[in-house]
Amino acid sequence: MTLLYIAASSCITHSGMAAVKARIAVAAGSGPLAIVLDDQAVAGTVEGLGLAQARTFDLSNPDGITGLSPSLPTQLSLARCGLETAAIFAASLEAEFEVLAGPGGAFQCSRAIVAEARELESLSFEEAAELSHFRDTGIDPDLIGPLVRHRARARIRSFDEDQAGGFSAGTLVDAESDSPYGPVKALVRQEAVVMVSVSGACLPGMVGMAARVFASVSQAGVSVLLISQSSSEYAISFCILARDKPATLAAVEKEFATESRALQLDPIAVIDDLAILTLIGDGMRSNKGIAGKCLVQLARADINITMIAQGSSERSLSVVILHSAMERGMRMVYQAFFDSAMPIELCIIGCGNVGSALLQQLATQAERLESHNVSLRIVAISNSRRMVVDARGVDPAAWRDSLATQGQPFNLDTLMALGPDLMNPVLVDCTAGDAIPGAYPDFMLAGFHVITPNKRGNSGPMERYLALKRLAIRHRRRYLYETTVGAGLPVIENLQNLLHAGDQLESFSGILSGSLSFLFGRLDEGASFSEAVREAMGRGFTEPDPRDDLSGKDVARKVLILAREAGLTMELDDIQLDGLVPPDYLALGRDEFVARMHELDDKFGARQKAAAAEGKVLRFVGSIEAGKGRIGLQAVGPEHPLFTVKGGENALAFSTRYYSPVPLLLRGYGAGANVTAAGIFADILRTLNWNREE
Repeated sequence: MTLLYIAASSCITHSGMAAVKARIAVAAGSGPLAIVLDDQAVAGTVEGLGLAQARTFDLSNPDGITGLSPSLPTQLSLARCGLETAAIFAASLEAEFEVLAGPGGAFQCSRAIVAEARELESLSFEEAAELSHFRDTGIDPDLIGPLVRHRARARIRSFDEDQAGGFSAGTLVDAESDSPYGPVKALVRQEAVVMVSVSGACLPGMVGMAARVFASVSQAGVSVLLISQSSSEYAISFCILARDKPATLAAVEKEFATESRALQLDPIAVIDDLAILTLIGDGMRSNKGIAGKCLVQLARADINITMIAQGSSERSLSVVILHSAMERGMRMVYQAFFDSAMPIELCIIGCGNVGSALLQQLATQAERLESHNVSLRIVAISNSRRMVVDARGVDPAAWRDSLATQGQPFNLDTLMALGPDLMNPVLVDCTAGDAIPGAYPDFMLAGFHVITPNKRGNSGPMERYLALKRLAIRHRRRYLYETTVGAGLPVIENLQNLLHAGDQLESFSGILSGSLSFLFGRLDEGASFSEAVREAMGRGFTEPDPRDDLSGKDVARKVLILAREAGLTMELDDIQLDGLVPPDYLALGRDEFVARMHELDDKFGARQKAAAAEGKVLRFVGSIEAGKGRIGLQAVGPEHPLFTVKGGENALAFSTRYYSPVPLLLRGYGAGANVTAAGIFADILRTLNWNREE
């Protein structure tokens, strides 16, 4: 037999009444049905539900229920009472017990913070009792209390207009429960909390001091939410609701007035504006690492923990954090325990050759990423003037239209403000100037990882380079700049791995410019200097202004970054740079320079022929040796590892303690926006550093 309890809250609206009637019809079609209507239901509810002709019975009178049994033919029976009485009856009869409640429901987390939180399929009596103290999960203590007290197995369904039939699938409350999502059932919060700390020389070793603290608080009529005491016994800390702060302080100060006058008690310390996050689940008792996983997630979000407490039942774990960090903390912890998708939220600044190539790759790979459980969203795209911001995601395939129709004036502060509301925010700087690198620290402090092919951040002042690295470590942010040196080649990563393994860089030489590699390869084939430069420009290998490549300054920045990664203290001016083009040509405007490039053809032609006469070729080489950096044009012979490097390739030869006399050689295509964008894409995926249980 089914016992259907109808809470008054489910019948308040016309739509609720209609949903209850529909649920009664479904339940009645499944066998004998006894209906219990909340005795708090308003007048007219019986008639509104079409139960005026139902046979009535009295659950408080044992004689009145003897006729109710599964052997009776299907018919409606109706009683009026509270849930307490109905729970006793359901437990004694072992009936299928269903409770229809008003809007709400039991969820993994408050949907006001995590909209995709799922309704809980089941709860044990103990889990339900724990959760009933936190209304933001939808658990109504007035419903849970009677079920827990009488161990009455029941399914609680909540009214939901968006669900078929008007009610949710419901949560089964039983002696035991299970979950497909792991040992933690729910994540809940308690807001408007303060922490009070009582400390002083009178506390250690003195019996009864804790009892005095909490007796005084109890006499003030204040409920204590959490308690923590250091093993030294020097301090006792506890959390209370903010509204109880004045009464609590007055009571504790009065209790310890004598100790305060004797200077044996420190001034009572209070931390305001706190919140409590609590994980609840029976499975926490038998699973290791729950606390560690929670704390790691909060650390990744750069959230400091003020207090930690766990009950002896090991069914709940609570952490106290600043209220301002509560929503971000809940989203981070929810992601670790309930969401299998790995989030990346991108803010892309710069839509030139590299930025647009990256956006195209992101659009192409979206389906593949989703199949690998990577949830990647682009929340902002900007150029130097305008930006489009949408936390729901900007379509990378239609970013130009979005920027044109939905764009707003570019504002760095607006982009930084996105950080606290995102799970795994990543800034991708595809610009080439100094403005955005100067804002990297602020983005990191706002919670962003930073991915950049922009060399300005790491090739500026040495102190800025070191400060960025320190800040990233301190705030647990990823600062990745692989593409600043070798485009798509894993140059930085390999160098760092060698150094971490105890190796030491002795010397380095390499071709670090794909555009110049292409240029000198074409000179080998007989092209003139101006022809080769124009061809490189046409293929998009050079910067919009080819002087940026031909000056050698770009290569110098790359050599400087490698030198600093190897542990050398060096500034850009310390590197000897012998540029390709005379300074008076570099001083020309872009268009005039392009028009007069042919004037340099004879000079480069003569140098190329002289090198060829010796069986050598010209290569623009960056090197580090004896702690010094040098950039310039060299004639190299067949025995040199850079002799065959051309056509847009990059190649780097590292001589180290381990790789000697034969150097470690990294070689690959390094010209064009696509390879650089692919390297950025790889760095983006390296921010997926979440720890997960198998």
